[in-house]
Amino acid sequence: MFNSVDENQSEIAVSVNAGNPVDFKKIYDASMQMLFKISYKIVNDEEAAEDLAHDSLIKANEKGLVFPSLNDAKYWLIRVVKNASLNYVKRKDRERKAYEKVLYEDHRKSESGETDLLHKETINKAKEALKKLPKNLQDVIMLREYADLNYKEIGKVLGITEGNVKVRIFRAREQLVKIIGEENVFLSD
Repeated sequence: MFNSVDENQSEIAVSVNAGNPVDFKKIYDASMQMLFKISYKIVNDEEAAEDLAHDSLIKANEKGLVFPSLNDAKYWLIRVVKNASLNYVKRKDRERKAYEKVLYEDHRKSESGETDLLHKETINKAKEALKKLPKNLQDVIMLREYADLNYKEIGKVLGITEGNVKVRIFRAREQLVKIIGEENVFLSD
């Protein structure tokens, strides 16, 4: 009775090669259902979850990865399927937003007095909102939108890293949207 437990533990501790068909079947049988469940919890789509789980297994197989144990293979596959599922959700969200933007965007290009007036009002609204931002966020937005500098140049001007510039611009735009309450704001002519 105890021997069967020891045999199972020793079987788990044996290295497995995802490129070897026999070992790959062991990995597949031991992890496919679990990978599917993990992916499904993230993407909420059975077909996509199954594809993502299969893709993670195929990736291990194509790379011919050798794992110290079956459990190590499972842990690696869990990370791969989780990351792939999160990326899938992000991509689908971006696609949905782009689709909605195109669907609801007015494609007519009519330059009327009313359009010009609305454009100027929006610019003025944005400039007023810009004044409400903290000085460090104002600076990066002004240099980006009005001086048309790239992140690296802004970093040199302000004496901060390029990464910090990106963070500040992101935060500034977030706050502008909150202040103004609109997503499409004209900061300059």
